[in-house]
Amino acid sequence: MQNASDLKTQLQAIHHRSYPAYKSLKGSYQFRDFILHIDHVQGDPFASPSHIRIRLSHKTAGFPAAYYKDTLTRVTLADYLTRQFETQINHYTFRAKGSGKSGLISVSHCGQEVLSRSACEITDKEITARFFIGFPANGRTINATELEKILFDFLPACIEKAFFYKNTDCAKLEQAIFLAEDQDSIRTQLKEKNLVAFVADHSVLPRESGISSRPLRDSVPFMSPQSLRVSMKLPHEGTIYGMGIPAGITLIVGGGYHGKSTLLNALELGVYNHIAGDGREYVITDDSALKLRSEDGRFIRNVDISLFINDLPNKKDTRCFSTEDASGSTSQAAGIVEGIEAGSKVFLLDEDTSATNFMVRDTFMQEVISREKEPITPFLERAGDLYEKAGISTILVAGSSGAFFHIADTVIQMDSYHPVDISTKVRALCGKYPLNEQKMSAFSMPQNHRILSKKSPGIRSHGRGAGKPERLKIKVHGKDGFLLGHQDVDLRYIEQIVDSEQTAALGLILKYAMENLIDGQRTIPEIIRILSEELHRRGLSAFAEGSSLPCGYAVPRIQEIYSCFNRYRG
Repeated sequence: MQNASDLKTQLQAIHHRSYPAYKSLKGSYQFRDFILHIDHVQGDPFASPSHIRIRLSHKTAGFPAAYYKDTLTRVTLADYLTRQFETQINHYTFRAKGSGKSGLISVSHCGQEVLSRSACEITDKEITARFFIGFPANGRTINATELEKILFDFLPACIEKAFFYKNTDCAKLEQAIFLAEDQDSIRTQLKEKNLVAFVADHSVLPRESGISSRPLRDSVPFMSPQSLRVSMKLPHEGTIYGMGIPAGITLIVGGGYHGKSTLLNALELGVYNHIAGDGREYVITDDSALKLRSEDGRFIRNVDISLFINDLPNKKDTRCFSTEDASGSTSQAAGIVEGIEAGSKVFLLDEDTSATNFMVRDTFMQEVISREKEPITPFLERAGDLYEKAGISTILVAGSSGAFFHIADTVIQMDSYHPVDISTKVRALCGKYPLNEQKMSAFSMPQNHRILSKKSPGIRSHGRGAGKPERLKIKVHGKDGFLLGHQDVDLRYIEQIVDSEQTAALGLILKYAMENLIDGQRTIPEIIRILSEELHRRGLSAFAEGSSLPCGYAVPRIQEIYSCFNRYRG
């Protein structure tokens, strides 16, 4: 390893040379308080910026050991430090001048959720921070003086202010750590109390707008109906109260614009911890919960949807169903079966984004179209079995069909953003409006043994080098999906992806699997189990090409990894 003075000497030597001479800087350099790694140098000043990494020991940083004692606190501390670092570098980005991206200093922008990111990772020995720098140039001529200013003036100042405990707002950091431990305590208590979700009193659920996830000012605070109020005894905050949603089938109803979808949206994002001030800090949902919807045109490969769809007129086998262009009903049926395979114990659905003929058939329709002529067993008729026989709860927003009242264990009416428990009232009314009894096939868990083929695009399957993986390229399209090789993976309707860095990580994980784990024998669950073990053991670095993972990735849940694999047309 070289030291900082060696880096200064090299910078002086390449000043005014052509831009490719910057490549000579790649390597590691010991500064006074940290080690600087130049992992990748951009090809020209207009290309993606260079990948930089710094490492500093806990002894140097000085944070209390209690703040990185386990995975929860490490992720929380890393999130806090990333936010602090971004604040500092925003004062210096583009203060060094030049062409193209010259002078850019950037790191991940964290949203309202606390995610494990490659931007900052913490072990029991050290802190690693990753970010980008645009190496300065005039045209395509190196301006080493400006880069020296970034590396020796700007960067050390940012690191000292962001990564040293003595310069941290200690009370604010303690609040972040304590909040995470309280949120984790609620998740534990959900299982103990047979709940699938908890919404604390005084939570702020509405967001500023469709493009802003910050809390809406002057909105109606959430208050639990007395019949559903439960207490949560937390290690730091003490005892708090709020609405507990019990396991089983829960219906959320109410007039338009009264807060039904707002509540459901808060619940679907309750699988993540949220930062202080978000308003949803104590909205906590079972971390396996999966939001489902119809996806017209979705790709489906070899999924057993016979639990919901049978006896198609074209005699297509629904026990191993494939299509390049799914209907709303077949896509939603596949989504539920894939969710079962992913281990989800809670399904979240909104009638507005569901296929109507998949969800329910009213009495009149049953009279007109006989059971023998209808291949779909609607979700209405399967939800009870999903809970009783598979242990999967449902939270459903409904607004058009009263048939759902007959299967609900709990009914919550949203009235001007105020939840009202109308379960007892609904049960009394159900007797006045009975449903026609329908015969349906017996419930049986779907059987899937899907194997990824070696003949998938980007995998050699014949000729010289047969069986050896080709290197696939990834192009990420924000949160909406990515291009892997020549195949688009469409993730627009995976609504619990909250950050484009999760999408980038999904591309990285799928690429790794295609290049290293496809053997024509492993099933999708077997492959994802291997990936999950590597993710737990080594983090996202396990899937990186080369020696170091760059900034720009966030860990997705297992549910989103399954969703990604299931939408890969390879």
